[in-house]
Amino acid sequence: MSATSMAGRGGLSDYFRFAERGTDLVTEARAGVTTFFVMAYIIFVNASILGAGFGLDDSGKIAVSAATALVAGIMTIAMGVVANYPLALAAGLGINGVVAFSLTAKGLSPAGAMGVIVTEGILVTLLVLVGFREAVMDAVPLALKRAIGVGIGLFILFIGFVNGGFIASPEGGVPPVGPIFPVELGQFVFLLGLILTMILWVLRIRAALIISILVITVVALIVGVAQVPSDLTLTPSFSTLGQFDLGNVWSVLGPVTAGLTIFAIMLTDFFDTMGTVTGVASEAGLAREDGSVPGVGRVLLVDSVAAIAGGAAGISSNTTYIESAAGVADGARTGFASVVTGVLFLFAIFLAPLAGIIPNAATAPALVLVGYLMFTQVKDIAVADVEDGIPALLTMILMPLTYDITVGIGAGFISWTVIKVVRGKLGEIHPLMWVVSIAFVVFYLQAWLPSVLDALGIS
Repeated sequence: MSATSMAGRGGLSDYFRFAERGTDLVTEARAGVTTFFVMAYIIFVNASILGAGFGLDDSGKIAVSAATALVAGIMTIAMGVVANYPLALAAGLGINGVVAFSLTAKGLSPAGAMGVIVTEGILVTLLVLVGFREAVMDAVPLALKRAIGVGIGLFILFIGFVNGGFIASPEGGVPPVGPIFPVELGQFVFLLGLILTMILWVLRIRAALIISILVITVVALIVGVAQVPSDLTLTPSFSTLGQFDLGNVWSVLGPVTAGLTIFAIMLTDFFDTMGTVTGVASEAGLAREDGSVPGVGRVLLVDSVAAIAGGAAGISSNTTYIESAAGVADGARTGFASVVTGVLFLFAIFLAPLAGIIPNAATAPALVLVGYLMFTQVKDIAVADVEDGIPALLTMILMPLTYDITVGIGAGFISWTVIKVVRGKLGEIHPLMWVVSIAFVVFYLQAWLPSVLDALGIS
């Protein structure tokens, strides 16, 4: 009896609802592997970012890598089992940069910076438990939900071209600043991968993405763009676990600035996930016609707890990854794909150097294709209608241009609300849209507010 037929009779099939979602064990497992390969870079990138910001030595970076894989594995498995969605989690890019550089530049210790993450994670979790986070998602207009998905698609596509070496970045990271033309071997490997990925996808090869990643990895090894590590360490260190301080931010920054700092990071966590979940669920065909996601409360709960877990583990907030769309594009429709991805992250704790063999040139083409697939949602947005079109445009374009999902979402929310007010359609504005739009105004003014409060004698 085949694995597929065995999975079709009770057990895993019933729990993960394979038949209902039109999938099977083999498809889900393959897609879970695809998501892992596209996301595996974070094990090393997170260590590099936190290592630079915190001044860690090699042993410290190794500990960050191990803890990054550990938390990603546990929380991704939890997402699959609890929420039954093909969504994977790991240390969030962007937030880890804020933690490593911005918070420490304010005078916080590394443990204090992680304390901020734990605090905002607790606050977001409380908002989930009282139903506020889900209520906000349900209050967002359908056009904005679709625009968020398109914007994330463009963001993913940008990441693909940056990782492939075709868009230059300034020293210190993002956002991208201009195109560069192929002169290095790695760029030609990326081009080969992009062509191969498109050919396999056009030919409707179900494992197109993972086949491309593996083939291009072999090519990269042959031409010297990637190397097999000369030494493997199978004894991971977890010295970062428990390295957080909840009181440091309050004692260093004072109550007002500390509160604004936590609020800003909380908004980023809050809405990055909303955009990611909405976009990926829509791409998987799991969202309702109005763009809402069934059972999203469980998704948000796991994501919120992941923020706490990432801070408590000393490796920054963990959040739902837009790269989950790579697995969806390869057929993932249930949480079993997430379980597979999570298990691979746990294996990567011990075999992290092996995961590092996969070069950016091999995974970047998959991101470009996934970006295109998510971009196709633009056809369902009434862009000619100024009330939807302008907010949608700002949402979609500012995500890749600023390399920040939250900036795009905030611009869309505020502009949508303002246009409705100007047109006298106050009745169409959900009360929560007012709350969120005002919150985003505060978010945009966060760098200016402390000086104003100081001038008023409020510290």
